[in-house]
Amino acid sequence: MTVIAPIIIIAILLFVVWFVGQPLRSRVADEADRRDEGRIADLRASRDAKYRQIRDLEMDQRTGKLSDEEWRGLDRELRAEAVEILNELDQLTPSEPQEGAAEPAGR
Repeated sequence: MTVIAPIIIIAILLFVVWFVGQPLRSRVADEADRRDEGRIADLRASRDAKYRQIRDLEMDQRTGKLSDEEWRGLDRELRAEAVEILNELDQLTPSEPQEGAAEPAGR
C-alpha cells in the first residue's frame, strides 16, 4: 500500500494541473486563431488591391499611357507580388473543395 498512495497522489496532481491549465491553453489557441484570421483578411485585401493595380496597368497600356516595354516590366513585378501574396494566403487557409469538383467514386 505504500507504493499505491504516491501513484494516486501523482495522478490526482496531474489531473488538477491539466484541469487548471485547460482554459489557458484554449485562450492561447483562440488568440492564435484571431491573429491568423486578421492576417488572412489583410492578405485578401492586399490580393484584391494587387489585382486592381494589374487591371489599372493593363488599362494604361491599352490607352497608350505606357509603352509595351514599360508595361511588361511593371506587369511582371505586380504579378510576382501577387503570387507571393497568394502563396502566403494558401499557407494560412485550409484547403477548400472547389465548386464543381467531382465527388469521389463510391459515394
